Amino acid sequence: MAETDSAKVSEHVEKVETRRDFLQLATGAFAAVGGAAVAWPFIQQMNPAADTLALATVEVDISAIEEGQAIKVKWRGVPVFIRHRTKAEIDAANAVSQGDLIDPEEDNVRVKKPEWLVLVGVCTHLGCIPLGTSQGETKGEFNGWFCPCHGSHYDSSGRIRKGPAPKNLPVPEYAFISDNVVKIG
Repeated sequence: MAETDSAKVSEHVEKVETRRDFLQLATGAFAAVGGAAVAWPFIQQMNPAADTLALATVEVDISAIEEGQAIKVKWRGVPVFIRHRTKAEIDAANAVSQGDLIDPEEDNVRVKKPEWLVLVGVCTHLGCIPLGTSQGETKGEFNGWFCPCHGSHYDSSGRIRKGPAPKNLPVPEYAFISDNVVKIG
């Protein structure tokens, strides 16, 4: 009779332990889900807003830009120059000796298609906006851009040639989606 009672007690203890294990597991899972539900709004609010994401890239139709013309578009709050270069401008940019450049960089490294130059239009000296993006207009001594604030001269590839600017005009990340559309960003 003692063996039957001990078997019943043992069976009861196993059921209690199994039930306890289940309750601990369920409580832990509930706490994890609750913690994630509480943390989610805090994590989500750190993501950029929809209007900011919309500015991350911009697509520009370049079909209306004639050879020798340049336009200025806004991307991430800064101006971007897109210039449809002439054969003479491309040849002049390629003819420059690297020793004559303050920040040496080959023209073919700065462009994806030689006839199209895409640059961030912010002077690398103090952040001014250089002149030279009007129709057929070039500025400065090197037929590119000129920053009138402190006298930086950029060539037809956006490379610094004269003045206090230490670096070339930056080239943003861009890609040609088609022959007539460039995506910046």
